[in-house]
Amino acid sequence: MIKVKVPATSANIGPGFDCLGVALNLYNTFYFEEIEKGLDIQGCCEEFSNENNLIYTSMKKCFERIGYNFKGIRIIIEDDIPLSRGLGSSAACIVGGVIGANEIAGKVLSKEEILKLAVEIEGHPDNVAPAIFGGMTVAIQDEDNIHYSKINVAKGLKFYAMIPDFTLSTKESRAVLPKEIPYKDGVFNVGRVALLITALTNGEFHLLKTSCDDKLHQIYRGKLIQDFDRIKEKCEEFGSLGMFLSGAGPTLMALDEDKNSKFYDDIKGFLKTLDNKWEVKPLDIDFSGAMVL
Repeated sequence: MIKVKVPATSANIGPGFDCLGVALNLYNTFYFEEIEKGLDIQGCCEEFSNENNLIYTSMKKCFERIGYNFKGIRIIIEDDIPLSRGLGSSAACIVGGVIGANEIAGKVLSKEEILKLAVEIEGHPDNVAPAIFGGMTVAIQDEDNIHYSKINVAKGLKFYAMIPDFTLSTKESRAVLPKEIPYKDGVFNVGRVALLITALTNGEFHLLKTSCDDKLHQIYRGKLIQDFDRIKEKCEEFGSLGMFLSGAGPTLMALDEDKNSKFYDDIKGFLKTLDNKWEVKPLDIDFSGAMVL
């Protein structure tokens, strides 16, 4: 049986809309086995235990790309990445399915070919690139080509995922985005994404608060999340280095230095006072990406 472990990912990271993403040490683990016939999915609810399962459909697309005729498939899922929370659960399923199928078919596709297929399925590269390669990546799509590069983030940074008990679909989050933006908002983001990458690389973490600001998506999507502004204010008050919406939300991600353990206690205590239930997960960057174990 083939075992594949795929990390959670947080995309956008403030101004890096649809291009920046980071892999984090929270994982889904998938087990794959070719069987004589049919489909056997274990470890998920009945609603997703069928041929529409994203892991299975991703496997089928991989088999089609390779030209491999499979008999039947068994999939066992161990999932720690919460669904529809902006932590790359869909990307993990896609990447896991493609890698699992590639292993069954004899490791035909390279990592770059796996990335290209995963982007075709997902529709954008910001989550799947770090899920495959680990670390923080910048990835863009140019017609049929995917260009990516890994960012060497300086040591000492901690990610605090603030995960609510409600979901928010990517479709719903994209629906609130405007079709056009003011020119000045584009300039605002271009400057900040450049500053963000430089600050992360050089360890100039004092610049993160400013460089995590955004005018392309967070100002619109934040309105869908109850207490978004209050939480952001409290993160600043408690000394975080910056805060941003993780992917399409509703998870919020705060940044701080490893040594500041007080922030975790302070923000956790504040979130308990809100109407919705929030969980805080301290996370580190996963530098390995998806692995066959």
